[in-house]
Amino acid sequence: MTSNDPAGARFFIDSASAFGFPGWRMEGIAKSPEEMEALGRAAAAEVASGSVIALVGGLGAGKTHWTKGFAAGLGSAAEVTSPTFGLVHEYSGGRLEVFHFDFYRLDSADELLALGWDEYLEADGAIIAEWGDKFPELLPADTVWLRFAIESDGRRIITRH
Repeated sequence: MTSNDPAGARFFIDSASAFGFPGWRMEGIAKSPEEMEALGRAAAAEVASGSVIALVGGLGAGKTHWTKGFAAGLGSAAEVTSPTFGLVHEYSGGRLEVFHFDFYRLDSADELLALGWDEYLEADGAIIAEWGDKFPELLPADTVWLRFAIESDGRRIITRH
C-alpha cells in the first residue's frame, strides 16, 4: 500500500499497523526537508514509551529532519537541533519525552555510558540515536534500525533493517 502525506512524502506500508513497534516496516522517500519531517511525524503516531530508534546514514541524509518531525508528531513544540556537540537533547511537552542522541563524536562506549545512557533506557520516553551503528552493543535487542541514504537525484530514502 502506498500513502502520501500532504507535505509530499511517500511511504510504502506492508503491515496493518503501519508504524507500530516492533513490527513496523517502512520505506520512505523524501525530496525535501519538509517531506523528511512528514515521515518522522508519521513514525511518531504509534511509538510507545521505551522505544529506541537507531538512525544510520551519512552526513546530510535527513536524520535530524526526521527527528524534528518525530518530536512534532508526539506533540512537542521544542526546537529540534542536531545534538552533535551537546551529544544529547531532551524534548518534552508531547505525548512522550524524546531523548535525542548523536553518537558521531563519541569515541567509546564508556563515553556514552558516562552520559547516563542506562538511565535514559529506563526513563519513560523514546530514544533517537543518530549514528547508532557506532555502539550497537549498547542498544536493546528490540531497537528499530532505520537507514538513511541519499540518491543521486537528491531524494532521501529511509529503510528499516
